[in-house]
Amino acid sequence: MPRAKSKVEIKNRRASFDYEFIETYVAGIVLTGTEIKSIRAGKASLVDAFCYFNDGELYVKNMNVAEYHWGSAWGRHDPRRDRKLLLKRKELDKLQRAVKEKGLTIVAVRLFVADNGYAKLLVALARGKKEYDKRQSIKEKDLRREMERY
Repeated sequence: MPRAKSKVEIKNRRASFDYEFIETYVAGIVLTGTEIKSIRAGKASLVDAFCYFNDGELYVKNMNVAEYHWGSAWGRHDPRRDRKLLLKRKELDKLQRAVKEKGLTIVAVRLFVADNGYAKLLVALARGKKEYDKRQSIKEKDLRREMERY
């Protein structure tokens, strides 16, 4: 029996407005207790989420996964704890070298549940946009909206 497609997709809309994405990677997340149940219920947020390196490992900070409503006090987790991301060593090394460059950072773009049932996080190596770049993005978005209207 084929598995049903998951409809859980939590996006960081602000990231595409504030950053220009250079490369994207799909990373697994190390979760504890009832965190996966909260994510499947759509109770997570990527607002202000970013990634950093600690001892050669990549972590996501400020990703909010709400406490599971039906969980007991025993299985509770800290909603804003730092979570380890799982990538291949080559990808980690490449990202770590790139982040040392001035102006590059790693941002969390999208959180979803893969077909195999595991939670995945789409992270992007990104460069911050200047004010004039943001105005250009707004113009392009408005132009696309006008074209679709007619």
